[in-house]
Amino acid sequence: MIRPSVRATGRVHIELRDNEGRLKQEVLTKNLVVGTGLYHIADQLSDSGEAAMSHMAVGTGTSTPASGDTALGNQLEDRHAFSAKTQGSGASANKVTYVAEWPAGHATGAITEAGIFNSDSAGQMLCRATFAVINKGPSDTMTLTWELTIN
Repeated sequence: MIRPSVRATGRVHIELRDNEGRLKQEVLTKNLVVGTGLYHIADQLSDSGEAAMSHMAVGTGTSTPASGDTALGNQLEDRHAFSAKTQGSGASANKVTYVAEWPAGHATGAITEAGIFNSDSAGQMLCRATFAVINKGPSDTMTLTWELTIN
């Protein structure tokens, strides 16, 4: 089947847990695959040399995601490497899932944005999402599971 256009869409599932592992807050939100993310996807098809996506970051920025975004509005601490990265199979072969975790003591604050990058600093941004405040306390843990679909 020939498709007249290809789209990249995504969503991020955020789980905040207390020091006992109890779920405190859960957020599911859509993201925007930004311009540099679309260029990155094309680069991966051509194998021109850009590094694969490898890290997530969270921050406190609140501006609406835009195609021209190349970084978070206000990133908190260093980016976290993915703890898992998988591609679907069969009918889900067009989906990639990325997972990153923030343990207690990391990224403490009023988190309102997240993004995926191909480096622990600088690099290319794939996508960005903003959402209602998630107040991560010093003893809380947070997991972001991000699903990107090409259709």
